[in-house]
Amino acid sequence: MSNTLIHILKNDCPHCHQGKIFKENSIFFKFSFPKMNEYCSHCHYKFKKEPGYFFGAMYVNYGLTVAQSITTYVIASFFFKETFDLRIIPIIMGVIIALSPLNIRLSRLLWIYMFKNYSN
Repeated sequence: MSNTLIHILKNDCPHCHQGKIFKENSIFFKFSFPKMNEYCSHCHYKFKKEPGYFFGAMYVNYGLTVAQSITTYVIASFFFKETFDLRIIPIIMGVIIALSPLNIRLSRLLWIYMFKNYSN
C-alpha cells in the first residue's frame, strides 16, 4: 500500500512504474490544466480507456475538495472568536482555488490506480 502511494505521488505508470502519466514530472505546484500522456512511454499502457473515463475522477476530486475544506475550516476556526465567522469562507475558497490544480492531477491518478488490473 505504501509503495502504491509513493508511485501515485511520483506520477508513475500503474502498470510498469517506469513511465509518467502526466507530461510534467511532478504533480505539485503546476498552475495549469494537466496534460496527460495517452500511453506510457515505457510499456505503452493506455491511460484513457474510453471516452468519459475520467468523469468518475470528478467524484474523487469532490471528495478531496470537501476534505480540504473541512480541514481548512477546523484550522481557521482557531483564529476567530465566534464558532462560525463569515470571514472563514474567503479563506476556504482561497485554499480550494489554490489546491485545485493539485486536486485535478491527484484525482486522475487515484482513478487510474483504482481501476488498474491487479491480477497481473
